[in-house]
Parts: sequence; C-alpha cells; structure tokens
Amino acid sequence: MTLSDLNKSNLLNQPLQLPNGTLLRNRLAKSAMSEALGTYDNHPTAQLVTLYQRWAKSGIGLLFSGNVMIDRRALGEPGNVAIEDESDLTMLKQWAAAATNQGAALWVQLNHPGKQSPKGLNISNLSPSAIPFREDMAAFFETPRTATSAEIEEIIQRFGTSAAIVKKAGFSGVQIHGAHGYLVSQFLSPHHNQRTDEWGGSPEKRRKFVLAVYAEIRRQVGPDFPIGIKLNSADFQKGGFTEEESMATIQALADAGIDLLEISGGTYESPVMSGVLNQPQKTSTTTREAYFLEFAQKVRSAVNVPLMVTGGFRSLAGMNAALESGALDIVGIARLMAIDPDAPAALLSGRDSHFRVLPISTGIKAVDRMGLMEVLWYTRQLKRIAQGHNPKPKESGLWAFLSSVVKSGWGTYRTKLLRA
Repeated sequence: MTLSDLNKSNLLNQPLQLPNGTLLRNRLAKSAMSEALGTYDNHPTAQLVTLYQRWAKSGIGLLFSGNVMIDRRALGEPGNVAIEDESDLTMLKQWAAAATNQGAALWVQLNHPGKQSPKGLNISNLSPSAIPFREDMAAFFETPRTATSAEIEEIIQRFGTSAAIVKKAGFSGVQIHGAHGYLVSQFLSPHHNQRTDEWGGSPEKRRKFVLAVYAEIRRQVGPDFPIGIKLNSADFQKGGFTEEESMATIQALADAGIDLLEISGGTYESPVMSGVLNQPQKTSTTTREAYFLEFAQKVRSAVNVPLMVTGGFRSLAGMNAALESGALDIVGIARLMAIDPDAPAALLSGRDSHFRVLPISTGIKAVDRMGLMEVLWYTRQLKRIAQGHNPKPKESGLWAFLSSVVKSGWGTYRTKLLRA
C-alpha cells in the first residue's frame, strides 16, 4: 500500500490546517494528562524533556502538556509546573524543542485549579463562590473562599503573562483548561458560581471570565499564535454547567476567534471524562466509541471551529469512523499514551495498539467513585516513561493509590516548606 492509499484509508494520517494557518501533520493528538514532573517549587525538569521526546517520536501530530499553573500560590497538586516569569525560559525551550524538533506540535495547557486542589497544598483556595465539595470528598478538598474582584482581574492577567512566556519559549500554542471542574469551569457552572456581581448571576455573566481570559491571552500573544480551549459539554452534576450553556459558550468563543476546541465533560465530583460514570452504549451505537461524539455533532452544526474529542476511543476503526462522520477534526487519546507511548506509530500505520485502557480500581469504593485513580495511577506511568523506562500496564491500583498518598503527603509538606 502506498502512502497515498494509507492516507485515504486511514484518516488519522491526513494533515489539518487550522484557520490561522497552523498545519498539524496528522489528526491524532495526545490530550493533557497531569505529569507532576516539576520540582516541588514548581520548575520544569529534564524529565519532561525525556517524556515528550518519547511521545513526539511516535509520529503523533499534536501534544498537549499537562496542566501548567499560572500561579505558584494556586497549585493543583505537588510537582505542578508553574509559569509566572521567564526564570525557567532555558528549560522551557528544551521542553518545547523536544517535540517540535521532531515535527510534532506541543501546546501548553494553562490552568488555575480554583477550589479543586488537595487540602493543605495551598495557603488557601479560592473559587467564584464558597461552595464546599460533597460530604464524602470533604476529607480531600477544603471549602474555598470567594474570590475578590481584584483577584479575578489578577488571574486573568496571569493567564496572558504565562501564555506570552510559552510563546517566547517556542511552544506551538496554548490551551485554556476550561473543563473538569477547575477554575474556568467553576466560573461557568451555576453550582460553583453563585455570585451576583459582574462575574455571575446569569449564563452571560458566568461566561465573562473565560472570554476575558481568552482576550487577555490573545492581547499578549498576538493574532497568529494558536489558542485552544478544553471545555465541558456538561458537568453532569446537579445544578451544574449544562449542554445548552456549553453551546452558548462555544458560540461566544467561536465569535471571539478561538482556534481549536477540545470537548470533554465532568468534574472530580462527577468524573465522566475518565469513564467512571460512563454508561454502556446501545447496541446500535457501539461503533461510536467517543464519550462526547453526539455533542460534537451538535457543535459542528453550529460553529466552524476545528473540533477535538477525547475520551472513550478504543480502536483504529472507531477513530476513523468518528473522523469520517465529520463530527470532529482531531482524535484525542490520553491514557493509552501512558501505557503505550508508541501507540500513535501503530495507529498511523493502520494497526491497533496491543494495549487496552481498562478501569483502575483500588477496591476502596469511596476512592474509586471519585475517579482519583484516573489521575494518580497514570501519573505514575508517566514518571516511569520520563525516567527512561517502560510503563507498567498491570500495576496494582491499590498499590499505586497507597504510594501516591505517601508521595502526595510528602510533596505537600515539601511544597509548603519551600514556600515558607
């Protein structure tokens, strides 16, 4: 089979040009996963270079970093990289080059956790409103305080500053993390955002924060640097962000000029994005592997923004079927890359990976229900790859959880000590 024949039969191989002229070499992307490979005082490390070199070598078209924080005072977990100034520019350039020198695009996902940060890690956590987590999660996450208007304005400015540094370091673009219950997602949600000022009280006012974040990033990076967003189709949480509000937000972002939209869904309290709450599909739709494909089809009918869908893809056939449907432009994979970092090479050559993504269970119902293992277990695999080793696809979920608890406790202590 010639390369031309392979491109026709395997749609993953087709290049994609974004509206701003950016060219991606194929339709396969690694969605963001938390690496926690920064130092405990939040600087990037050579391990990130090793990890992204391995992934880029696979032939994948687009890589998203794990959530990079815009403020060292607001971390999502120990070991987050934070970009506040140019002090780490040399290492950031090495990280960017690890992928771009091999032809892959590497976008940095910028994030602020808001309330969704482990208890004790930060001096305090803020959110649009002081809404506590549900009762069974209170042991892990504290009730946040309500953000002041001045703090909101500062956070918006920090998103822009971080994006400008990312551009200077040679990364290919940035992605705003507007999903999964972090701060941007909290502002959009009527459950988390119960403000009555200019930042809340109606869907239009709840959208103001994300639009301001986008506008400030665009102001600081210029018209040609790609800006994307990861956005929930819905929170799947009582009183939360709905599909109707998501569609209105997408339309507003499209009108503002967003370059790429990645569709996801859920929060730590309702972890649909990890498949923890995913219901079995009807027999008539078994080929529709992606969790959010139906919503993507609705989005496609409303806006022309390039769409990426992540979550649920299990096979090359399912990926090609999704692309052929026209509902999306880019197939996102994540957890598969943690257990098989070379999976894109197989998929792009017309073969499935030998590995399957399976649910991670500790046997502790309260832990498994939160979906925490869908972060902790996979983070451990990323660390192995970053150290030059192969992942352990059969590692015990319980062992990974216990080890991660110890590591997180130590990391929290070290982070607080270094901050003092």
